[in-house]
Amino acid sequence: MSGVSDLVGTVLADRYRLRVPIGTGGGGRVYLADDIRLRRRVAVKVLHAALAEDAGFLRRFRAEAQLAASLHHPNIMAVYDWGNDGLPFMVLEYLAGGSLRSMLDGGVRLSPAQAAHVGREVSAALEHAQERGLVHRDIKPANLLFDEHGIVRVADFGLARALAEASWTEPAGAVLGTARYAAPEQGLGTPLDGRADLYALSLVLVESVTGRVPGVADTPIGTLAGRARRSVVAPEEMGPLSAVVERAGRAEPDERYPDATTMRSALEDAAEALPPPAPLTLVVAGAVAEDANPTQMRSGTASEAASTVFDQDADAEPMGVDDQLEEASTGRRLTPWIVGAVILAALGAAAFALFQTPAATVPAPQLVGLTTDAAGQVADEVGVSIDVVEEIEAAEPAGTILEQRPAAGAFMNDDGTVSLTVSSGPPPVAIPTVTGLAVEEAIRELEDAGFLVGEQAREPSEDVPADVVISQDPPAGEEVASGSKINILISDGPPLRTVQDLAGSGYDEAAAALEGIGLVPERADEFSDDVPSGQVIGTTPAAGEPAERGSTVTVRVSKGPDLVPVPDVRGLGIDAATAALEAKGLAFDVDTTNFTPGAPVVTQSPAPDTKVKRGATVTIAF
Repeated sequence: MSGVSDLVGTVLADRYRLRVPIGTGGGGRVYLADDIRLRRRVAVKVLHAALAEDAGFLRRFRAEAQLAASLHHPNIMAVYDWGNDGLPFMVLEYLAGGSLRSMLDGGVRLSPAQAAHVGREVSAALEHAQERGLVHRDIKPANLLFDEHGIVRVADFGLARALAEASWTEPAGAVLGTARYAAPEQGLGTPLDGRADLYALSLVLVESVTGRVPGVADTPIGTLAGRARRSVVAPEEMGPLSAVVERAGRAEPDERYPDATTMRSALEDAAEALPPPAPLTLVVAGAVAEDANPTQMRSGTASEAASTVFDQDADAEPMGVDDQLEEASTGRRLTPWIVGAVILAALGAAAFALFQTPAATVPAPQLVGLTTDAAGQVADEVGVSIDVVEEIEAAEPAGTILEQRPAAGAFMNDDGTVSLTVSSGPPPVAIPTVTGLAVEEAIRELEDAGFLVGEQAREPSEDVPADVVISQDPPAGEEVASGSKINILISDGPPLRTVQDLAGSGYDEAAAALEGIGLVPERADEFSDDVPSGQVIGTTPAAGEPAERGSTVTVRVSKGPDLVPVPDVRGLGIDAATAALEAKGLAFDVDTTNFTPGAPVVTQSPAPDTKVKRGATVTIAF
């Protein structure tokens, strides 16, 4: 994987030290890393180098990461941070239990009861996301990860859409991998809703029990085309889950469950007809063998485990493979002493327990990523207390829980206290100046500085061109928390002018009125039978109509009536006389009382040289 395979030891954003690659995901590689600031283990997904050159992807990635980080749910992998330090990256909750993909690749198959349990947890995560308008788009076994207690988390919320819209594309194998779990409508380019995720979940449930993905053809196009024609048919192994799988796997979205809430209820109903689920067998790497502790992680070899699995809550620096092998050698020399010490400690603990009344124990709730208010409610339901022991500056919003002791799932007294490290919010950042910038450039400047663009109001402006920022709130230079919303006011350009009614005025007066409101007058003289010469007849555009500032308005000025002199046609024959009148634009009327062929015109009315309106009638007599 070009650009991300040799980053071990790199520190991203002066905070995240990459320790060892632990997997490959959509668009990049995942590393186990140390958060130097918070002294905790995290997973860092470093995306392909080609994506760092796609400005459109980086904007979408930032927006989708912010949405993903807003999801706080026990079954959704927490997104702690994101950034671009030469390569775009996301900082995620570190989960040590492997993925459903590693379980299936290791030969583990779920019972219908276990599949129903996992399906309910995934449905709950999708329900939380759908309530906030998010569609995952890439539900598959590789995106379903487990913590060390077997609780599933849905990963990569928001990343699938950003990658799908990027100009860079993954290798063909990666595209095919996504199509294996895609709903048929994902090949149509139409907007998707949460029912596409439910379809994918139905395929995952079938594969988790049978090891086979329904409806996969040789090509992605063939797969999607086949699914558009045929709904999912549940195999016999699914048992009571068959009806749920077939309803969620219908080819037509309108025939599926309407939302994740309904599907989760259906899975709960199906689970009542199944025995209680056995603990999950978690697989981190390598082949799977029988294990006396099925809820614990398995790995193929000691070296694989050493290079991929670390205690998430340890304070010490993680060891490399060579360090761990050296420690193992030292451990063999000390084994007799250690065994003796352990036996004595166990005997002492047993004797102490005989004289103590054991307190009830409960697993510590998952509180990381929640606000303190929400954590208090969760703790009350479990019967434990919370105590904020430290507040530190972090990228997460103020009040967000960054770390807890004991860790989620660890057993504690039912009246015990979970100690919390809480974010006081990110350090304040100076707002950049975007006034005077084009709106697209202003939005890019704000997002690149780590802010969100809030309200984008618009108003006309005489001084600021259209689509340029007039002002911003808060103002430039003010220091606020990263991620704050900045409102901008955008110019619609100069307001339209309304052409005045200038009829009856002189041209000079009309021209001055138009220039006074920013319009350009242009004179056009024309004849008018009704308007005296020199007065304005009207304008184009007409009075009352809008005109843009600086546009031309034609002022039509009267030249008075269109008069022509009557020609002298006396002495002419009838043909010559009528031709002369028509040449002047006049009509004629012939008095035939004394007419004889070839006779000349004797009289005419009106008299010669009389000015009449063009088109008037002249009577001629012989």
